[in-house]
Amino acid sequence: MITIYNSFTRQKETFEPREPGKVGIYVCGMTVYDYCHIGHARAMIVFDMVVRYLRERGFEVNYVRNITDIDDKIIRRAAENNEPVDDLTARFIDAMHEDERMLGILPPDSEPRATGHIDQIVAIIQNLMDKGFAYQGTNGDVYFAVRKFPNYGHLSGQSVDDLRSGARIEADEAKNDPLDFVLWKLAKPGEPQWDSSWGAGRPGWHIECSAMASACLGEIFDIHGGGLDLKFPHHESEIAQSECASGNKFANLWMHNGHVQIDNEKMSKSLGNFFTIREILEQDSQPHRMGECIRYMMLASHYRGPLGFSKTVLDNAKAALTRMYLALQKLEEIAMADDTPPATSYTERFQTVMNEDFNTPEALAVLFDAVRDLNAAIDANDNEKAQLIGSELKHLGDVLGILQQRPNVFLGSDVAADELIGGRNRAEIDVLVAQRDSARSAKDFALADKIRAELDELGIVIEDVHGGSTKWRLR
Repeated sequence: MITIYNSFTRQKETFEPREPGKVGIYVCGMTVYDYCHIGHARAMIVFDMVVRYLRERGFEVNYVRNITDIDDKIIRRAAENNEPVDDLTARFIDAMHEDERMLGILPPDSEPRATGHIDQIVAIIQNLMDKGFAYQGTNGDVYFAVRKFPNYGHLSGQSVDDLRSGARIEADEAKNDPLDFVLWKLAKPGEPQWDSSWGAGRPGWHIECSAMASACLGEIFDIHGGGLDLKFPHHESEIAQSECASGNKFANLWMHNGHVQIDNEKMSKSLGNFFTIREILEQDSQPHRMGECIRYMMLASHYRGPLGFSKTVLDNAKAALTRMYLALQKLEEIAMADDTPPATSYTERFQTVMNEDFNTPEALAVLFDAVRDLNAAIDANDNEKAQLIGSELKHLGDVLGILQQRPNVFLGSDVAADELIGGRNRAEIDVLVAQRDSARSAKDFALADKIRAELDELGIVIEDVHGGSTKWRLR
């Protein structure tokens, strides 16, 4: 039995999909006018984890994550770059997919784009106008009449009157109420546009997701997700326009991941306190390793809470993964039988904590228990037990999207013969390590320490193995 915190009801609920064994989930994706930042990475990783776990528990999941490829920000950025809108969005869609691969994120089952659903958008807007929930303003734009939907504000816990009192009304306001939001914008000269009965224009942001979600999953589906910053006004508006158009409940359950914070302040492009995913990936000589570290960092905090991002937090994630991979590296050195059946003790504990609103910090604690027991089994030369634990550890890591690299690749010891590290190739490093071993054997500890310091400057970590040759890996 899986329980999930429903942002709409503000309580944990037993998850019961509309159709037994099948789950439809829609997550608001990227607006593609720039590179994805680490705040975006959290939403990507959180819902990738949710989908992976639901599939692990036997559900057939239809995961839809949209792309917003037309809005004000995109049009402004294209104009600034003197670049066609289609070229801009194509470039950043490709960049987003590159980032996702580095973070170990599986592709969604559907990735609809707003520009591919204009007919559905126009049809929903016309439906809302026919029912009296929308109107054309004095400037020609079409607006949703918020006060026609009594439950507006329920998701974010705000009343319409409170929202109204905090709104500013411009002197040339074209809508009936400052809370009303745009469904269709008349196009300005040179802007992308599509035909409609209200004039050539383009959709507003909120209506895009209503159209894409219903087109891919139907008018009612199981889970709608996204970042906490989307709860108001985006998700609030999605609910209003969708339920007014269909007469049905929109999504049965709402999930929101917490913000990424820098110095206790939300990370965002508008505040300018953000790091792009690729900026962080470039801090490591092996971007795939850093991508997994970012993922681990995200999973080490519960998805609903804030996550404080810093170099220290990222270094801690790298250290934790290194400990796991070192155990798996030892396991690879043991001769193993084929087709060893998985153990069950860790899986049961793992599922118990994940069933409680996807408690990934506790799930990682289970994995560390497995690492401890794996090391103990290897030290005791209990190869069969080690293989059982290692197999289960790899499987549970896969459910979280980690521990799927070869240990030598993650640890940096699988270096090509001609690859240079600080100007030295693998053979030269092997010679330095061998010279240090000889110095230690001769009790020339001053020379051994000098060589170790030289290796450290190259970013080489050496590990002295009792009764065996020294191992080395990249830091």
